[in-house]
Amino acid sequence: MTTTELPVLFLNDLVVLPGMVVPIELDDSSRAAIDTARASSDGHLLVAPRLDDRYASYGVVATIVQTGRLQTGEAAAVIRAERRAKIGSGVSGPGAALWVEAEDLPAEDTDTEEIRTLAADYRSLVVATLQRRDAWQVIDTVNRVTDPSALADLAGYASYLSDEQKRQLLETPAVAERLTVLIDWTKDHLAEVEVNDKIADDVREGMEKSQREFLLRQQLNAIRKELGEDEPDGAEDYRSRVEAADLPEAVRTAALREVGKLERSSDQSPEAGWIRTWLDTVLELPWNVITTDSEDLAGARQVLDDDHHGLEDVKERIVEYLAVRARRAKRGLSVVGGRGSGAVLALAGPPGVGKTSLGESIARALGRKFVRVALGGVRDEAEIRGHRRTYVGALPGRLVRAISEAGSFNPVVLLDEIDKVGSDYRGDPSAALLEVLDPAQNHTFRDHYLDFDLDLSDVIFLATANVIENIPQPLLDRMELITLDGYTADDKIAIARDFLLPKQRELAGLTDDEVDLTDEALREIAADYTREPGVRQLERLLAKALRKATTKLADAEGSANEGDPEKLIIDLGDLKDFLGRPRFTPESHERTSVPGVATGLAVTGLGGDVLYIEASAVEGKAGLTLTGQLGDVMKESAQIALSYVRAHAAELGIDDPTVLDRQIHIHVPAGAVPKDGPSAGVTMVTAITSMATGRPVRSDVGMTGEVTLNGRVLPIGGVKQKLLAAQRAGLTTVFLPQRNEPDLDEVPAEVLETVDVRPMADVATLVAAALTPIAEAQARAA
Repeated sequence: MTTTELPVLFLNDLVVLPGMVVPIELDDSSRAAIDTARASSDGHLLVAPRLDDRYASYGVVATIVQTGRLQTGEAAAVIRAERRAKIGSGVSGPGAALWVEAEDLPAEDTDTEEIRTLAADYRSLVVATLQRRDAWQVIDTVNRVTDPSALADLAGYASYLSDEQKRQLLETPAVAERLTVLIDWTKDHLAEVEVNDKIADDVREGMEKSQREFLLRQQLNAIRKELGEDEPDGAEDYRSRVEAADLPEAVRTAALREVGKLERSSDQSPEAGWIRTWLDTVLELPWNVITTDSEDLAGARQVLDDDHHGLEDVKERIVEYLAVRARRAKRGLSVVGGRGSGAVLALAGPPGVGKTSLGESIARALGRKFVRVALGGVRDEAEIRGHRRTYVGALPGRLVRAISEAGSFNPVVLLDEIDKVGSDYRGDPSAALLEVLDPAQNHTFRDHYLDFDLDLSDVIFLATANVIENIPQPLLDRMELITLDGYTADDKIAIARDFLLPKQRELAGLTDDEVDLTDEALREIAADYTREPGVRQLERLLAKALRKATTKLADAEGSANEGDPEKLIIDLGDLKDFLGRPRFTPESHERTSVPGVATGLAVTGLGGDVLYIEASAVEGKAGLTLTGQLGDVMKESAQIALSYVRAHAAELGIDDPTVLDRQIHIHVPAGAVPKDGPSAGVTMVTAITSMATGRPVRSDVGMTGEVTLNGRVLPIGGVKQKLLAAQRAGLTTVFLPQRNEPDLDEVPAEVLETVDVRPMADVATLVAAALTPIAEAQARAA
């Protein structure tokens, strides 16, 4: 092996292979290497790439062809690489350049069958690459190279190889190995070039087609303008749009039939405008756009939990729906479309419990589009089914418009305030909803405007309502009813802490490092500043408190000389400064301190509430006077209560039954609020008995239940809402009908822990437990 001492030239951004002739810009170090080579080694030097992590182990022995200057005036040299050499140890030499030992590599036998085959394969790949560039002169040069090693080293000129790849070739003396890796790299490059060329051809063809169509359309518009027929959207355009659209077969047939009418009609005909509007509506509907439901049950449940606290019934129903669809899909069963494949849920409950916001949360959990349809105050049946096209200004119904707005044919549609739908001479919208909300019928829903069947069976319909009684029974029967009865005190604190407070902090421009409320303060706000089943008023009061906190912080920052003000903590004692006096205080003890007043429980459109029923006897003809805007059913309950007390005076402990022969007056505050229903029957019996015996009703007792003439306590509705109202009012004992015991399973455990619920079957037993003991009543009277 021959060793030669040569000056070395390291190149930063260039890898030189044997056989290459390259120009090099000269800096101080490279100029020193060139000058030393010309002066001390007959113009020979070793050229090697400069590596970041180590010195190069191989380089090329090169000769200096020419030196001079570039057009920019920079010094440059042209070198010709001759042979590959291995870099040895450094040696001392003349001049300012670095000298190393260059070991010539032993000659390799390249005349073997393997190397000839590899060289032929590589040559054909290089020629194919050059043919794509039309580099015919270069192809002739490649074809004239017969040495396989020299052919492989021509890759130094390849622009598609990186410097790292070229360095690998330089450090691979074996010809067969170099040809093998070059064949792989060139094949990859050719594949990439073919893909890029195909994409470029497709883009070019598309541009040429678009330009051709643009020119033709411009010419067509110019011809129409000259003929006085300047109509941009002609029948031909609609026909092409219908044929290109992905429409169901029945819809396509109907659309083409309308296009035929448009082609035969005059441009001045009013019918042409109606047909165009109809066709635009049909083409805008997302006929075959179906979003894929999420199959991640845990993820869907997490989304629902992140957006809403509690509401377990709704969350479980949605997760069940997802689980069924996922299992059907797993077993290859149809999950889209068809009779009864969707879901129709009715969310009923008082305001502020999260019914409307649940719709968007459910859509996000399912991975579906969401659209809201407000039904409050809708009185026209055509709002649901659409208008006939014969009417001027006809439009499709709200459901068709909602699907078009959603952009898919299986969205979550929220029918908001369905109990507020009215009816008049224009029709009954609730009757039109019967088909929409029937899972067994809505796969063939027919909108009057479109006039063909639509499959709504895969749509999830959510209807919200405050008062179930206002929903027609046939419509309610078609929906799966889920009641949201309100939140407990602990629920409200959790919602305020996790949802409302962060939201209002952000709206006020605050952070949790600046303002916070204690749990005691939140409990006080929920208990004595608001008495609502939901959290809407609670959120308003939090916003009010944070606005005042922002003002206080701004004043503190303005008066502080240095540093930031301390974190503001709003505690129980600070609420008066931030929110004023409490709006609600416990009044059951005060109201029932005199005989003749009993505490009942009722359900209104705003949730559960406490109802005080007052009874008194005045001199006059025997009779019954009722005040307080009572409905017919409640008036009858008062008559039944008085008749029962008169018939069972001795059993109820009334020593002087003649008091019942006076004029009995029953009043139910508040007088401005209409009231009706039979559930106040036991409360009226208790109030009349309390008045007749002179024994006050216990202040910690509430009651509800319908009463019969023989004293039986019949079941009522709204148990959960009534118990939540009792807890808010501070009642500790509640009498319920015994047949309502199964309803206690839906009541939160924390309510049952604070309220002693006593099921009753006989009203006499209830009255005896509700009145204060005789000794205590006599002590009060004394």
